Amino acid sequence: MSQKAIVLDEQAIRRALTRIAHEIIEKNKGIEGCVLVGIRTRGIYLANRLAERIEQIEGTKVAVGELDITLYRDDLTKVTNNQEPLVKGSDIPQDINNQKVILIDDVLYTGRTVRAALDALMDIGRPSSIQLAVLVDRGHRELPIRADFVGKNIPTSSSERIVVELKEVDVAEQVSIFDN
Repeated sequence: MSQKAIVLDEQAIRRALTRIAHEIIEKNKGIEGCVLVGIRTRGIYLANRLAERIEQIEGTKVAVGELDITLYRDDLTKVTNNQEPLVKGSDIPQDINNQKVILIDDVLYTGRTVRAALDALMDIGRPSSIQLAVLVDRGHRELPIRADFVGKNIPTSSSERIVVELKEVDVAEQVSIFDN
């Protein structure tokens, strides 16, 4: 696997998240009744960053939760190579019933991760609405899912791979395209 290009650097990621924060506030006419829920792993860090920006803009904290979709995946045997899956559990700090949930992930690709996240959320409660925010939308949907908030659309071929690296878990802070 070889790196073709860096499509977002640290500054571009920061700008994209600031724009998404403004869009979330605008679409929801503020943040009252909103809960940010990040999908493990990188979605959690993006959710925390968005919450910080929203607090800077609105002067009010927004609740942030984390969602583990491991057991909801439809490709669980492929991903775990028939080993026991590592389940870390979800942590939603408040009741999501009748709340506006903004689901956050790093990359939107086939839509299968989001489908699993929707199933996991519905097992936890019944939000009044669910919106989707992603740092990168790379296309190639297999399910009828679209993001409400997108940091950057990056058209890719099926043979390419998008890699998101964040300071909280990786060495670098960037989004890159790799050839398989």
